[in-house]
Amino acid sequence: MKILFLGDVYGQPGRIGLREILPQLLEKFRPDFVLANAENLAHGRGPTERQLAELAEAGIDGFTSGNHIFDAHGYEELFEKKSFPLARPANYPDGVPGHGFFVLKKGSKKLFVGNLLGRIFMGDPVDNPFFAAEKLIAAAAKLKIKNIFIDFHAEATSEKSMLGHFLDGKVSALVGTHTHVQTADERILPKKTAFISDAGFCGVLNSAIGAKPEAALKRFLTQLPAKLEMAEGRPIVVSGVLVELEKNGKAKKIERIYELVE
Repeated sequence: MKILFLGDVYGQPGRIGLREILPQLLEKFRPDFVLANAENLAHGRGPTERQLAELAEAGIDGFTSGNHIFDAHGYEELFEKKSFPLARPANYPDGVPGHGFFVLKKGSKKLFVGNLLGRIFMGDPVDNPFFAAEKLIAAAAKLKIKNIFIDFHAEATSEKSMLGHFLDGKVSALVGTHTHVQTADERILPKKTAFISDAGFCGVLNSAIGAKPEAALKRFLTQLPAKLEMAEGRPIVVSGVLVELEKNGKAKKIERIYELVE
């Protein structure tokens, strides 16, 4: 099984870049499932149904998210309608809209996709992601699905790395998101779990992780608040990973994807 996962898609530039390059990626890698992190679709703040539909039409099968999942207006209706496979972090408290996983099926192939949120430097008082991960694994076992892909939306590489070791051999892949900066630590862990600290993002390359640099720079220089605005122009970077699994759900390959759309 081949899984193409694309990091945080940031606003309209990210959606445009993804739509333009995805046909080439599909032809090159022939993935069985295509996933993307959708928490930044709406001008950097959460997804809307229209934007999810736009990427689904382009070829995305399912969507993960993170700490901005509830920022866009209408998120309650979005989760109630269940128009798209969309996961919010599983370690949010009980009663929060949505679910922490979904299952994709194509023919005889099944993929369990889970989502978790980190706690270090994140600010959100969520449940322990290590314990939440065990609940996701139990849910996959109940459904008798061996192919388990988890998006860990977190800031600290230490937290991501330790969750990777904690889940080694228990999930097929643990892929980090959130920082919008692709890391070079992709590898297959000893017990055959694919891992990378951060898959990167899809958005304007020369930006402050998707936003115009001016406001971010003002914050660093003055310590004063400044509203971030979405960056525009090209080149647009499209980054992520390709994960290949054995029939038993163990990972045999992880490859970084990094494309520039001029």
